[in-house]
Amino acid sequence: MTPKLNASDGAEVVTLGAGCFWCTEAVFQQLPGVLSVTSGYMGGHVPKPSYEQICGGETGHAEVTQIVFDPKQTTLVQLLDAFWKMHDPTTLNRQGNDVGTQYRSAIFYHSQTQRTAAEEAKRNAQSQFARPIVTEITKATEFYPAEHYHQDYYRQNKNRNPYCHIVITPKLKKMGLEYLC
Repeated sequence: MTPKLNASDGAEVVTLGAGCFWCTEAVFQQLPGVLSVTSGYMGGHVPKPSYEQICGGETGHAEVTQIVFDPKQTTLVQLLDAFWKMHDPTTLNRQGNDVGTQYRSAIFYHSQTQRTAAEEAKRNAQSQFARPIVTEITKATEFYPAEHYHQDYYRQNKNRNPYCHIVITPKLKKMGLEYLC
């Protein structure tokens, strides 16, 4: 399900997978021009999957963030620059201790223009990495928002969940974004 966009405002949507969606959501929420970020699932074959099904690795879905942005304030290329920096796009089906196809690096494009921009951004980003980038660039399919407790995860759990301090906070710090010590 793609978010309803008001065509008159010119907002765009892109869906990105870069490991755990708690981490990527926390980064994208703070970037200028980002209007909303929704954690969810895309790229699999099971309708309306649950988090438990995704964790089993059998649905084919990736954990993703669907980002609605104002192209007058930021561009897809700028969002992809952050995407390359926030995770390791050279590891196949893995980000840190998170292992499985659900943690794959993926750009799900919503238009041919986005596909072209993503392919060019991937070629340009390769010079930043010693190993080949394995990020898949795939046409967006059905988006399934994750369960409510996954939404806005860092803001709601930064003082309660050690994962926030061990994994998310250092990522925010690396990106030069607001975080809690």
